[in-house]
Amino acid sequence: MILLMRRIRALISAVAAIGGALAGITPASASVSAPQDIGQGKLTWSSCADPTAPALQCAMLEVPLDYAHPNGAKIKIKVDRLPATAPKNKQQGPILLNPGGPGDSGLWMPAYISGKIPQDVASTYDWIGFDPRGTNASEPHVTCDAHYFDAERPDYQVSRGTSQAWLEKSAKYAADCAANWSWFLPHMTTVDNARDMDSVRRALGVQKINFYGGSWGTSLGSTYGQLFPSHVRRMVLDSIVGPTISWYEHNILQDKEHQRRFDAFAAWTAKADSVYHLGTDAATVEQKYYQVEDALRTHPVGAAPAPGKIGPAEFEDTFYGGGYNFLRWPRMATVLSAYLTKNDTRPLDIAYNLYAAPGADDGTFPAYNAVQCTENNWPRDWESWKRDQAKVNAVAPFYTYNNMWYNAACMFWPYEGNRAGRLKITGKGLPPVLLFQATEDAATPYPGAVAMHKALPGSKLVVQHGGSFHEILFHGDACLDDTFTAYLRDGSLPTGNGFIAKTCAPEPDPIPVYVTAPPAGVKAEPALPRTGPQAIP
Repeated sequence: MILLMRRIRALISAVAAIGGALAGITPASASVSAPQDIGQGKLTWSSCADPTAPALQCAMLEVPLDYAHPNGAKIKIKVDRLPATAPKNKQQGPILLNPGGPGDSGLWMPAYISGKIPQDVASTYDWIGFDPRGTNASEPHVTCDAHYFDAERPDYQVSRGTSQAWLEKSAKYAADCAANWSWFLPHMTTVDNARDMDSVRRALGVQKINFYGGSWGTSLGSTYGQLFPSHVRRMVLDSIVGPTISWYEHNILQDKEHQRRFDAFAAWTAKADSVYHLGTDAATVEQKYYQVEDALRTHPVGAAPAPGKIGPAEFEDTFYGGGYNFLRWPRMATVLSAYLTKNDTRPLDIAYNLYAAPGADDGTFPAYNAVQCTENNWPRDWESWKRDQAKVNAVAPFYTYNNMWYNAACMFWPYEGNRAGRLKITGKGLPPVLLFQATEDAATPYPGAVAMHKALPGSKLVVQHGGSFHEILFHGDACLDDTFTAYLRDGSLPTGNGFIAKTCAPEPDPIPVYVTAPPAGVKAEPALPRTGPQAIP
């Protein structure tokens, strides 16, 4: 214990030293005025060589590292485009797309989303995807610890005596980021990314853009609208982060909503006892979940083909995604049933590799931390975290400590949060914005949509009452998708005059089936940030 604490103090000192060197740097989020003398980057398009979307074009865009010093160091943003095919007189300009994260790639979105709406509308837009600065195929790609997510990780539960291991791991991650990327970390905020979007707009040679964003993309879109309202033509925000809540408090809301979704999963599984044989009441099913987790503490199982072992942390990572996508419930129930009734760990292997196995490096985790840790003040001492999270865990034990350790690098981050918080959103000068939200969304809880609707005068709120998908468009719900299509077609908005302009019914619960094989042709997902999309059922 003493040795571990000494190591943590040494890591904190290293981070503090770099943080002191950064003290004179003003974060992009602290200033809302956009410089007027930014040099114009150029987009030189060439084929992306994507056999599934032959018309897709790719380019790299050079942008300033620091928009306060536009003639200084440059970085590059990876951009792709699916060009409009409608006659010129019917084209409606570019629509920029972002799926959330913070930091998730948007390069898949042009082909996917344009294929989900009628072609007479899709053909009128240039569909634009991009990789946020510092991530994926943008340059440079920030990597702090390529093995941070490798299995087997320390147990998340503080009662298991792993807190010191996690504190050391989190402090080292922050120190590793600071050691190599101190010049970049203060310039990875939502405001920086919004300014990159405007660099894309200018490189496209247009006065106005359209925008669709989900999850953190709603924060990105609303921030862009605040900075550049005269450049917004239409904007759609799907599954909404509240405009004023701190990221620390947002995570607490997530914990409580994920508990509700876990309770709903257990109740659904209990109704299907003839399929899964896990009990006929939700409490029994939840007890079975914790029984499996406890067994993995003493006997972790192989994670093939992913390296390492599936212990309690990997098990929790495999299951929390059910709060994003309830179509995962049959596979999740199968994992428990197979383990407990057949001593079969293969469904757990499959689910872990689909939902939780890490990619080749730490993915977008540096961008996730660079956004969240620097946009608000976070508690900087473990005792405060421990006290706060114990209260949350008492009512929401399913996810609290998992989420706490995922975000613990913010305790040690080399650049302290902006005391003013995120950019204030007023909606001044914006056209009507279309908002979509499910009431049971665990990743971006419903109060965020309410707050955003209040912050954006003239916005229209569409609510899927009882729905739980995170990012609710494009799942086949005509009530939602047709509203989106009408808005893109000619700007039509829902006509309801109440606080909620339109209410849509939720999708039906999935059919309970015993699932053993992965979906055909589906690759595993990397470990994803906690506000990003998780699509694989």
